[in-house]
Amino acid sequence: MDKEPVFLFVTGGVISSLGKGIAASAIGLLLERQGYPVAMMKLDPYLNIDPGTMSPFQHGEVYVTDDGAETDLDLGHYSRFTHTPLSKISTVSSGQIYEEVLKKERRGDFLGSTVQVIPHVTEEIKRRFRVCAEQLHGFGFVIAEIGGTVGDIESQPFLEAIRQFRYEKGHSCLNVHVTYVPYIKAAGEQKTKPTQHSVQALRQIGIFPDLILCRSETTVGPDERAKISLFCNVPDNSVFDVPDVDLIYDVPIVLHNQNIEGAILQRFGLKEKAVDLSDWQRSSRPSVSTPPVVKIGVVGKYVKHQDAYKSLYESLYHASCKVGCQLKIEKLDPEKIEGEFPSTFKDLDGYLVPGGFGLRGWEGKIATATYCRTSKIPYFGICLGMQVLAVEFAREVLGLQDANSTEINAQTLHPVISLLSEQKEVANLGGTMRLGAYPCKLHEASLAFQAYGSHTISERHRHRYEFNSKYLADFCKKGAHITGTSPDGSLCEVIEVTNHPWMLGAQFHPEFKSKPTAPHPLFVAFLQASLDNAQAKTGKLK
Repeated sequence: MDKEPVFLFVTGGVISSLGKGIAASAIGLLLERQGYPVAMMKLDPYLNIDPGTMSPFQHGEVYVTDDGAETDLDLGHYSRFTHTPLSKISTVSSGQIYEEVLKKERRGDFLGSTVQVIPHVTEEIKRRFRVCAEQLHGFGFVIAEIGGTVGDIESQPFLEAIRQFRYEKGHSCLNVHVTYVPYIKAAGEQKTKPTQHSVQALRQIGIFPDLILCRSETTVGPDERAKISLFCNVPDNSVFDVPDVDLIYDVPIVLHNQNIEGAILQRFGLKEKAVDLSDWQRSSRPSVSTPPVVKIGVVGKYVKHQDAYKSLYESLYHASCKVGCQLKIEKLDPEKIEGEFPSTFKDLDGYLVPGGFGLRGWEGKIATATYCRTSKIPYFGICLGMQVLAVEFAREVLGLQDANSTEINAQTLHPVISLLSEQKEVANLGGTMRLGAYPCKLHEASLAFQAYGSHTISERHRHRYEFNSKYLADFCKKGAHITGTSPDGSLCEVIEVTNHPWMLGAQFHPEFKSKPTAPHPLFVAFLQASLDNAQAKTGKLK
């Protein structure tokens, strides 16, 4: 590198779920708009190697990168806000760090030394910072977000690594602390003491925040910011107000209006230029002033956890802005759908069945596909949702009543969905699925081709089971066509039901590539079909 990059370390205090990932993403967007490339990474303190085997109820969705890394959902925010290169380099867990250190110890790399958290674990963490910086190929910013909250035992090695790193490279590091300023209703005032204690905890381990981002339900007033400035030893213009907003995509605007990017650039003697964020504002809102309402039912086993399908919900919203409709999402529990599709769930304009694993809710998803196929309602199946489409079609159209996925019933007489051949000898669950980006060929006479406008696409996968090509001819005869395949034609990537307005299943996860400024074409096509359906019901279809 001609010039050493700048490292921004983002920590959180007081409570979790403050939105450190969104704040880091917003800063990344603003620095990119200033003309600087950004590389981002998330450091999580759990001992799992990655979140791939974690329940979505505990950890939210697993975001997948092109190179097959199963990562924290915050990388989805990084992708949607910035152009940062995301890969296995961008995600670090304590489990990865300790695994690597112990591998080196077994090889004898430490030459007989007693292996300790300091220096061996912290040195490995610092090495990961430097590896992430190598993605920049020149001067730019590395933004490293530390998961958890200051004071957590699990986070201490990461915080110590930051302290050491700044001691070694103090001229090129900056600490950003995201904290919480609660409003005490009985007293009628905001309280800064939790922020003061949070910063004090940081300072006790040798980390001194340069910028403080104050999260609150309402605006943090100038008096409170002045008190934080005084007691936390940071300048007035380094304390930023980040109140709750209606849209997460407004956070860059909030920070830009306080010129946070200017405060960062000034610290390093870098020139600031005027930027226009109007395109960002436009892309994150519906394109018409009074948009029609489109109601989408998401039928998934994890709908009770708001973060379990985070990228999917965001992709639907991106598409609604592009199409020009007001999106209303109904989260439907498939366990409440048994036998006939419930009438209480029927007043919707389109249905989406997302990915997932296991038996729970399976028959309810099948019932959803039956209702959509027979009622000509738009249906979008993603990963498991595509497999649901295939099994339902085999049962109800081909007459194969025992049709199933071998994941659900290993003894089924008609394994329409079966284990990938390379998965049959797999013993470990973590990191062993078909993961990451794979190319796909699309047939021209298809909904998928109409959406993408391309014969070849690349999409990310996360699955073990696949459509059984033994049933391909029967499907085609009855009106379900494989319109997207692997380049050699051996694997099914897209299934579409003909004689239907819009019924499509994709084995991949398109939600991982959607952005406000570039909504994913399949989500746009699905929302447009759902809008057409909504307007047809009310007689407003143009």
